[in-house]
Amino acid sequence: MSTSTFAALRSIGAYAPKKVLSNKDLEAMVDTSDEWIVKRTGISERRIAADNEYTSDMGAKACEIAITRAGIMKSEIDLVICATVTPDYFNMPSTACIISKKIGISNVQAFDISAACSGFVYLLSIAKAFIESGMKKNILIVGAEKFSSIVDYTDRGTCILFGDGAGAAVVSATSNKAEAIVDINASADGTYADFLVTPGPGSVHPATHKMIEEKLNFVQMKGNETFKLAVKTLTQDVTEILKKNNLKASDIPHFVPHQANYRIIKAVGDALGMSKEQVVLTIQKYGNTSAASIPMALNDIYESGRLKKGDMMLLDTFGGGLTWASALLPFAGK
Repeated sequence: MSTSTFAALRSIGAYAPKKVLSNKDLEAMVDTSDEWIVKRTGISERRIAADNEYTSDMGAKACEIAITRAGIMKSEIDLVICATVTPDYFNMPSTACIISKKIGISNVQAFDISAACSGFVYLLSIAKAFIESGMKKNILIVGAEKFSSIVDYTDRGTCILFGDGAGAAVVSATSNKAEAIVDINASADGTYADFLVTPGPGSVHPATHKMIEEKLNFVQMKGNETFKLAVKTLTQDVTEILKKNNLKASDIPHFVPHQANYRIIKAVGDALGMSKEQVVLTIQKYGNTSAASIPMALNDIYESGRLKKGDMMLLDTFGGGLTWASALLPFAGK
């Protein structure tokens, strides 16, 4: 009888730039206040990459940590995938290719995906499929963002929200079902594409002086509309994945939501009946780091000793596209 192959999350790693941009700093840049930002978003500060520090640099640093913690050789990695909406270059080479070079991995398949804040959970679903099909054995996934490169720091609606950083993980084949990723639900609806968009450069708005003058190279967001839809969609998505797998909210020691807005996180957590101890929060110190958000949060609870081998995690995310995704998985690391 053949042995089934499952996908397991073997490790987590993250990197946050040294520079801190506090709410007090933003008060000097735009018409806002620390009190208003904290009340509306839960964010106190965010990290900002140096001018000569790129998405691939942050991703490479997170990857090095994840590989070391997985206890495997770089030569054993057979796929590298990066989720980002702030790639090093417009559109080639992929940031995954550059990260591979920077960490010394060559002659291995590498590519990027674009799913905004849902990127990391999308990566988990891709890695799971590659491994369970028998095509790959050790996959390096990384969510990395230099969001400061697409933020207009005169737009108080967006500049208060976003930060830079990277998080990475190794997903490996296992025959032990107890270590396996339990379930992933990932979906999208382009009907709401204009809720979160970076208009240019692209085939709709090519790189021109007009594009720069109109600030189309910066992220644009319909905040209120996104907030309402996020709460509704995330709550429904998590409720469904728990029900499908015969689990209750109380069965989950670590609920790791996308760190976009504390009010969204609280609304979803309250709707599920999650306690404060179950909900992982890093938004206060990192802001919204898009595809890096969830792995950076996972790394925080790992490094603080809260995340133990075998602990069940519930991931939940929502982003531009619009995209959304949830995942149920145990931590199969050391």
